Amino acid sequence: MRTGMNAAVRAVVRAAVFRGCKAFAIKEGYEGLVRGGEKYITEMKWQDVRGFLSDGGTNIGTARCMEFKEREGRLKGCRHLIEAGIDGLIVCGGDGSLTGADLFRSEWPSLISELRERKEITEEQYERHKHLYICGMVGSIDNDMATTDSTIGCYSALERICRAVDYIDATANSHSRAFVVEVMGRHCGWLALMAGIATSADYILIPEKPASSHDWQDQMTTIVKNHRAAGKRKTIVIVAEGAITIDLKPISSEDVKDVLVDRLGLDTRITTLGHVQRGGSAVSFDRILATLQGVEAVKAVLDLTPDTPSPLIAIDENQVVRRPLVEAVKITKSVAQAIAERDFEKAMSLRDSEFKEHLANFMAMNSACHDKPVLPVEKRKKIAIINIGAPAGGMNSATYAMATYCMSQGHTPYAIHNGFAGLSRHESVKSIEWIDIEGWNSVGGSNIGTNRQTPAETDIGMVAHYFEKYQFDGLIIVGGFEAFVSLNQLEQARSMYPAFRIPMVLIPATISNNVPGTEYSLGADTCLNALMDYCDIIKQSASATRGRAFVIEVQGGNSGYIATFSALVSGAQASYVPEEGIHLQQLEMDISSLREGFAVDKDLTKAGKLIIKSSNASSVLTPQVLADIINAESKGEFDTKTAIPGHVQQGGLPSPIDRTRADRFAIKAVQFIEEHADIMEPVRYTLDFPHDEPKYADTATVLGVKSSHLKFTSIRRLFDFETELKRRMPKKVFWSKIRDIADDLVGRTRYRTT
Repeated sequence: MRTGMNAAVRAVVRAAVFRGCKAFAIKEGYEGLVRGGEKYITEMKWQDVRGFLSDGGTNIGTARCMEFKEREGRLKGCRHLIEAGIDGLIVCGGDGSLTGADLFRSEWPSLISELRERKEITEEQYERHKHLYICGMVGSIDNDMATTDSTIGCYSALERICRAVDYIDATANSHSRAFVVEVMGRHCGWLALMAGIATSADYILIPEKPASSHDWQDQMTTIVKNHRAAGKRKTIVIVAEGAITIDLKPISSEDVKDVLVDRLGLDTRITTLGHVQRGGSAVSFDRILATLQGVEAVKAVLDLTPDTPSPLIAIDENQVVRRPLVEAVKITKSVAQAIAERDFEKAMSLRDSEFKEHLANFMAMNSACHDKPVLPVEKRKKIAIINIGAPAGGMNSATYAMATYCMSQGHTPYAIHNGFAGLSRHESVKSIEWIDIEGWNSVGGSNIGTNRQTPAETDIGMVAHYFEKYQFDGLIIVGGFEAFVSLNQLEQARSMYPAFRIPMVLIPATISNNVPGTEYSLGADTCLNALMDYCDIIKQSASATRGRAFVIEVQGGNSGYIATFSALVSGAQASYVPEEGIHLQQLEMDISSLREGFAVDKDLTKAGKLIIKSSNASSVLTPQVLADIINAESKGEFDTKTAIPGHVQQGGLPSPIDRTRADRFAIKAVQFIEEHADIMEPVRYTLDFPHDEPKYADTATVLGVKSSHLKFTSIRRLFDFETELKRRMPKKVFWSKIRDIADDLVGRTRYRTT
């Protein structure tokens, strides 16, 4: 069972019904397929999946089935599918379930032929169901499936772990204790690795990178001792349940505790999170992932031909893609085999590049206060970081990662406090010390302060003066559209101010997700989680009071990203965004849809309705005005209230996604500065600065996610060709298809102006 599966079931059922297909749920996994009958193979109607989005676990059940592993069990499954009239199967599970699915399809011709020979099916049934079409979706909290960045349930499990470690952290700090936290992951250390990064753990033990019994004990005690000597009061060690030594001997939590107690004399406790990691409602990422993959799975099944290999629906960076199922399962199983054969280099090579990158980043950040710097003195730089715009989840994580990575390399990290206004008015520059930022990775807001003012709005000359005074060799700006404008101003001012002739990188961080050059900004995931929780509570209230709808106003400026995705994860009946405005015809259609929905849902549970409005969708039709119009038109059949989450949307603690992506982005930014610092040296103080030469212009850049790639794009290109400056928006909206999916899955009819 993985959290997020209910969102997948909902998406598959409604996408299938929307496309004119019949949808069935096979309950209790392959066991239901083997047993058959209406009790286990049930046709699902549109309303049957109402409320599934917020439910944890899987409402249609799951179970291991030994009988399906035998041919006779698969023969029964074949007959039961044919009896139900099913010729397409979407399987959501781990590598075992998907292996069984592909075997089932490969055997299908012989299975159906045998049933015909036994006279258990008619000739007509044989001809109609000659081919079985199968598509796989991966549900695994371990995130151990090859060829996909994420599996359904993994980030929900990571959220539970990080939340637990955050709580444990406070206790550990209060009592100066050590805690050993055991997390799931028999063959894959993804959960332990990502939790280690997100919570700044002192040490992690994962199956992919074992050491000898002697080495891991020496290494761990050295690191913990050095961290304590530097002023750290607490110790957190995260252990994957599959942690092993290089000779395949298991490393238990008790083993780790004994080392910490015997060698360092630390008051040490063990926390085994167990199945807590699997429980609870899915986080926004898993709801989005499961929904988009479920819709794509239905499309894939309908696209399949008898000769097409079974696909696996995967995600690559931000893009939902199809991969060969057999290949993905084969690579996944070969990792466990490589570990069993003690070929750890091969096991690591079979993990995706992002896993290896995260591991390298963790080791670099972890060594900041105790290992000798990597770079020689002449290669070391002075690098500054500044936050611009409204606070966003992940800002502190970016500062922590930037500073610790700089320290590990030998660079000197500086924090510019309170934005460019703080710099120009108060010379608010401080070098960053390791102990000062300890624990920042899991703190919300902006500990170095942030400000919306750009260099030109403060005093760009003073900004240049202080850049020159501190001899910065590189700058990392973390923020939203004001940060984007600031980077453009600094790049444009290079001709006049040599101090700005340094590599400069913008890491987008804004809940509005409106920075050109990226499809993802830090803070957006934290915001969506906060909104999702808010909407779930509001929807619960609406459901408890029969016949009630809520109009919820969300932030986002002129970007409808947050409104669109919060509608997707909450199952809202409609959403209004600035890109479309609110047409009266659309409003009329939505009110009619609400009346019909309440009529159908009469006397049913979980029948509350939500309408989400982006604050800038209309200045006239405010939430209260919308509620009044809907109440007037509802003819007393239901009533409508308003709810405005306001700054709740900035979130509290940053989500694990924002923490780990902030770390990744910040380290990438430092590496960019390392690679490009020498380019600017020959022209740093020339009178005739070659401003328009691409190799110099490209050193002022935005780091973002575009389609399925993490890439740097020069501010010059983005500002001149890809930005609508007045609207504070990129020209191209990448998430428009998501609006169609969100509407389709709630049965909303759209008013088209053209």
